[in-house]
This record gives sequence, C-alpha cells and structure tokens, in this order.
Amino acid sequence: MASRKKVLLKVIILGDSGVGKTSLMNQYVNKKFSNQYKATIGADFLTKEVMVDDRIVTMQIWDTAGQERFQSLGVAFYRGADCCVLVFDVSAPPTFKSLDSWRDEFLIQASPRDPENFPFVVLGNKVDIENRTVSTKRAHQWCQSKNNIPYFETSAKEAINVEQAFQTIAKNALAQEGESTNARRYSSRVASLVETKLPLSPDSAMRAPARTGVLWSLWRSQCNN
Repeated sequence: MASRKKVLLKVIILGDSGVGKTSLMNQYVNKKFSNQYKATIGADFLTKEVMVDDRIVTMQIWDTAGQERFQSLGVAFYRGADCCVLVFDVSAPPTFKSLDSWRDEFLIQASPRDPENFPFVVLGNKVDIENRTVSTKRAHQWCQSKNNIPYFETSAKEAINVEQAFQTIAKNALAQEGESTNARRYSSRVASLVETKLPLSPDSAMRAPARTGVLWSLWRSQCNN
C-alpha cells in the first residue's frame, strides 16, 4: 500500500498577553515550562510531528503577542490557518472577556470560507492557580454560544490537559484541511509560510532558519517518495 502524504497544518494561538500561550506551546512541543515570563514580540512558531487517525501530521503552531500594538498582524499571518486556539487565564476575567474580540479578529483577517464551522478550540489556562475567578460553567456557556467550540481547562505548568487539547486541535485542523492535500499544495503552503514577513523576536529570528529548513526537508522528502 502506498504511503500517504504528510500534511502540514497551521495552528494559530490567540489571547491576551500573559495568559500562557507561549508556555502551552512549549509544554506541548518541548515538554518544558519556565516560571520566567518573557513577552512574545510579534509572532513565533514551533513545529511538531504527530499521528492523527493514522495520518502523519506536522503541526506548525504559531504563538502570538497579546499586546494591543501587535493585535493586528495582518492578513499574511492569519492566511492558511487550519485551526485557531483561543486562550484565557481562569484567574483573570478580562482575558476571558477578550475572547470575543480575538475570535472576531481572526475571522476578519483570515476570512475562512465557512466561518460558522471553522474549527476553534478554547483553552482556560492556569487551572493550577487556586484563586480562579472564571467558572467552568461560564466558559462552557460561552463556547456553546459559539457553535459548541471544544473547551479544555489546562495548566502549562503542571501539564494538565495540554496533550489532550492539542490532540483535539490537530484532529479538528486535519478535518478542516481535508483529504485533498497533495505535494503541490504542501509545497505552496511551506513557501507561503517561509516567505511571510512577520515581526519575530530576536530569539526566533535565530531559530527560524533551522525550523524552515526542517519544513523544507519534509517537503523534499515527499517529492522523493
């Protein structure tokens, strides 16, 4: 039986500054957590290869700055997303109230063909903190009002529900991407992502060539199969 082509999925994480977007991404990809907070400047990404429904999937996970001055990163950043993850801090009500604006921002910028059914996933992060002020019921009600968005309560620090959440993210993103992926579409997606000019942090600028090299190698390997 011929092997299936690998699929590249673009996942965007949105939410206010300090809710733990970077920590969630690092916990999922690198199994690491740091108590030292460092604000993301512009956008950064990591990749992880996972198996979803017997498919090899390469997730390219984009972490974004939550500061207002970076809230509109432009159409090029949102274009081609297969899933959008909305994150809030269960101990900070204002970050929960911001979910509407982040969701609207994504839908406006990404302009998905079917906005009503585009896959979002909501993460209520920092459940390891005792003084939570946003209830599970309230979060579920918001998600249900938005076409039953999947909701997970997570802790990047304690690795609570992180793996489970990203498995759902990958599965929903794969469903969005569809079964029609081919080598040409894969290479076009890689080229688009590599050529996108975003305000990266100094650290990410140093690491980006290595990451894009990995993506290019993945594409080349498909062409040789």
